Amino acid sequence: MQFSGLHHLTAISADIKANRAFYTGVLGLRLVKKSINQDDVKAYHLYYADGRGSPGSDVTFFDWQREPEQRGTGSISRTGLRVADAASLSWWRAHLSRAGVSVGEIAERDGRQTFDFEDPEGQRLALLVDAAAGPGHAWDKSPIPRQHQIRGIGPVTLSVADLAPTDRFLCEVLNMRRVRDYPNPGNEKNSVHVYSMGAGGAAAELHVAVEPDLPRAKEGAGGVHHVALRTPDDEQYGAWAERLDAAKVRNSGKIDRYYFHSLYFREPNGILFEIATDGPGFAVDEPAESLGERLSVPPFLEARRAEIEAGLKPI
Repeated sequence: MQFSGLHHLTAISADIKANRAFYTGVLGLRLVKKSINQDDVKAYHLYYADGRGSPGSDVTFFDWQREPEQRGTGSISRTGLRVADAASLSWWRAHLSRAGVSVGEIAERDGRQTFDFEDPEGQRLALLVDAAAGPGHAWDKSPIPRQHQIRGIGPVTLSVADLAPTDRFLCEVLNMRRVRDYPNPGNEKNSVHVYSMGAGGAAAELHVAVEPDLPRAKEGAGGVHHVALRTPDDEQYGAWAERLDAAKVRNSGKIDRYYFHSLYFREPNGILFEIATDGPGFAVDEPAESLGERLSVPPFLEARRAEIEAGLKPI
């Protein structure tokens, strides 16, 4: 039993209107679902993805008025965004610079050309070449040319103080494979360890940076809330729930998020993970051609739509 890769990543924004402008206008992603946090209906939950809203392409945000993240270990420290080739990477660096975004130099990291940058709230991101990404699912209304559009997320980098318990958990409980190490560009004393899922590749990797000298991170705006791992169907989703229970891993139990089915738990260094199914998908409640154009509320909250809409600020 293997995860097929990364499903989505969920982060926190304290300025959701500017967040939408950046991720759709500057990064050119499609807003495929404008919904609400199902556990906090006063907050938006926005989902940005490729033209189809494909699993593995989603970067999502909770609309929470929080102080900025205090960076440190026990956190998800950087999110990779994949593009097709070196020409696209160079195009993106020039594009982001023109948009006023501070960007790092293009360099090779773990055998891939990449550069780092941050969104306006300090969300740490990287663009990298993923030659194996395939043609992707472009969005015709994106301001980004089709050939340069972001193909999906991955790899995702975690920062931990102690590798051993996380290594055991990823390999023995989650069936990942530790495949290689590389130098940590921010801390040459320690390596970054690469864990692979399914068929492997950038869309199916977690990179674990060991950084014991950092303080413990404190969640906030500009930080990541959790990373979701991709499982294809309810049968395997159920098997993962049983596996976590058998391993005595404290978890949320099965949760129906309507667009996918979820299960939450923490690895030993405290980082929050989710398991999410590929389906039903974002077109379950609105046409594929008009995803994200209206507020979507899951059926169990539909009776409260008027109340919910009244409590949300326009974006």
